[in-house]
Amino acid sequence: MTINSGSGIHHVTLITRDVQANVDFYVGFLGLRLIKQTGGYEDSLQLHLFYGDRLGSPGTVVTFFVWQDGAPGRVGTGQVSEIAFAVPATSIGEWMTRALTAGVPMERPSREFGEPVLRLKDPDGIIVKLVGADLPSPAPWGDAATAIRCIRSVTILTETGEETAAFVSRFGYLKAATEGAITRLVSDTDAVDVRDVAGYVPGIPGTGTADHVAFRAADVDAVRKAEAEFAKLNSSPTNFHDRKYFSSLYVREPGGTLIELATDTPGFTVDEAPEHLGKTLLVPPHDEERAEDIRVMLPQFGMPGEPRPPRRDLPFVHRFYTPEDPNDDTIIVLHGSGGNEADLMPLAHRIAPRATILGVRGRATEEGSARWFRRFSMTSFDQADIRSEAEAFAAFIEGAISGYRLDPERITVAGLSNGANFAAAIMALHPSLIRRAILLRAIPVLEELPETDLSGTSVLILNGRDDPFARSTPQLADWFRRSGALLDVKEVAGGHSLTEADSAAARAWFDAATS
Repeated sequence: MTINSGSGIHHVTLITRDVQANVDFYVGFLGLRLIKQTGGYEDSLQLHLFYGDRLGSPGTVVTFFVWQDGAPGRVGTGQVSEIAFAVPATSIGEWMTRALTAGVPMERPSREFGEPVLRLKDPDGIIVKLVGADLPSPAPWGDAATAIRCIRSVTILTETGEETAAFVSRFGYLKAATEGAITRLVSDTDAVDVRDVAGYVPGIPGTGTADHVAFRAADVDAVRKAEAEFAKLNSSPTNFHDRKYFSSLYVREPGGTLIELATDTPGFTVDEAPEHLGKTLLVPPHDEERAEDIRVMLPQFGMPGEPRPPRRDLPFVHRFYTPEDPNDDTIIVLHGSGGNEADLMPLAHRIAPRATILGVRGRATEEGSARWFRRFSMTSFDQADIRSEAEAFAAFIEGAISGYRLDPERITVAGLSNGANFAAAIMALHPSLIRRAILLRAIPVLEELPETDLSGTSVLILNGRDDPFARSTPQLADWFRRSGALLDVKEVAGGHSLTEADSAAARAWFDAATS
């Protein structure tokens, strides 16, 4: 079976852990155009960036799932290990000079399959090759003397070299040459290098790895036909997808690499004019109802040459959201068990639409889920760990105030469940650190609440009427009153989870506390 396709690679999708460094490398250094930024179509809370030529032509596009501060993967079998871009053959020396000037890791130029190659590494450690190959550019972007023209090739690592090569050939590729363990397959426009690495370690998904390579299909009928043919072959399960900019299906080749078949149309100009490509963060149509929340939760970045806040090396993973018209307020949000730094950003934005939001991720883990401190049971907590993490968080706050020039008098800490419990413990152990707090579904976790002075501190405790954990909340409230805090305790309909009533009550309290 040969797929009724266009010619060659449609796009390659990889994973990054640092959106700003990624944009700076692929736009600022390589000179590609950011043609689209969206919430992911599988997961709207995952930022998806697309780079390419002026129009995002098939064969020029590299895309990234943004797993901000996510765990690194491992490059191995069953993955694309390298991506190569074609540049003018005479420009390799200029690119080498640029890499030296920019401090981009690189190797000495070499030759592969008769072509000059400059091998670089992007900020995630992904191998990016610039290949001197005078190939045409579908929609030129940048300086013609040096600009990337298109994708030249990808390298697939496999333990089943012959089977992988045979599978790739179904997409219109023919065997052209062999160098060592690498078999080169070529289409009319590009190449796939199948590297047989029997006995090598299997790949592990994560940042710094590739998710898939997509090949071009002529139209939706071709994709549907391929879906039926793969079913006859008893290949891996396939599913048809409408990705708005193309229609596609996924399949795994025998060596395990994920392959997508994607149509050329309708293309990336279907929802943005060519001159405005990539300038607006778009949300998939099926999630339009929560578009505002999604835009608050996705990591922000600045284009090369634009001002952007500094990134400080502090003891907790953190992320900022800055509204279009910020004032001097900052809300620091502490997630509940199993959450992450972005979870409470929409709540904070509803409480204070002009506030800058600083989301922080807890450092303790339990079965892979983030928490703020270890626990021994649902009601028994590691006291030493609470104190240790509270001390580290105090250092974090002080570093954030200094490094990001935050106004300490206009900081509010908002926490949910485990995050609220942690915030209350911090206030007990470091009473001068937090002056204003919104504690949602909080209980005391310190075995002994110390006598301390919280005069001048404002606290809102929000309980769920049916929350089974709320039995010990009165103990925490009594301690705040004895410590001199200005305390409000409110109850909303519901249980342990957040409701719209929490947003309204917290906003009313915040407006009164900051007026």
